[in-house]
Amino acid sequence: MQRIVIAALLGAISLSACAQPASPAATTVATSATAAAPVSEDAAAKRVRDALKQLDPNFNPDYVGAAPFPGFREVIVSGQVMYVSDDGRFLMQSQPYDIEKRGMATSEGLLAYRRKLLATLPHADRIVFAPPNARHTISVFTDTECGYCRKLHQDIAELNRNGIAVEYLAFPRMGLGSKDYTDMVSVWCASDRKAALTAAKGGAVPAAKNCTNPVAMQYTVGQQLGINGTPAIFAADGSQLGGYLPPAQIKAALDRLPAGGAR
Repeated sequence: MQRIVIAALLGAISLSACAQPASPAATTVATSATAAAPVSEDAAAKRVRDALKQLDPNFNPDYVGAAPFPGFREVIVSGQVMYVSDDGRFLMQSQPYDIEKRGMATSEGLLAYRRKLLATLPHADRIVFAPPNARHTISVFTDTECGYCRKLHQDIAELNRNGIAVEYLAFPRMGLGSKDYTDMVSVWCASDRKAALTAAKGGAVPAAKNCTNPVAMQYTVGQQLGINGTPAIFAADGSQLGGYLPPAQIKAALDRLPAGGAR
């Protein structure tokens, strides 16, 4: 769904650019005026929302806030992060890399947005592999059949030895109603979910079960977070660490976060 939204928006951008060409003189004047007059936080957010509404009157971002670099607002729509200049003129779809922090550039607003979404998923609905007195906790959106999900699960013991608790959330990549989805429902409905998940990640077909389960809800929140592949690993502060990483790299990434990214 999020790809359709982004594609439609970018299509609207292309049409708008064709329909409303700007003269070089007008462009120069607008750029100079913007440079000469800094825009307030509230005014910039309104200008960005108004600019996006011009592309599509129904376009309604989930979040608009300060970007982690000057001159831009950070915009989230259907979990996808975009950046729009404070004057509402330029839009970038790529998330930049922060060389100093050695990770994707993130703002406190984006991290808070992710934390709020993750907090809607109860701890009791997660499949947790945790050591005593864990120093770090990661939330991992997973499915039962992806190769890198299985590889990460083979690292559980090493992650636990490094003081890292792993809290699994369901994200059937093939969508709701797929075999992947029904297998994950069977895992979450098993009497021993940890054993059922471990067996499924080892290649066993889960015994068919059904019950009131959180799989669809976790999948929906994953989409809102912009997940399009598994595993998707999030630190407790909302930072996305990436897809599969070896245990040493996960620990190093967590140690670099403020307060170790601890919950």
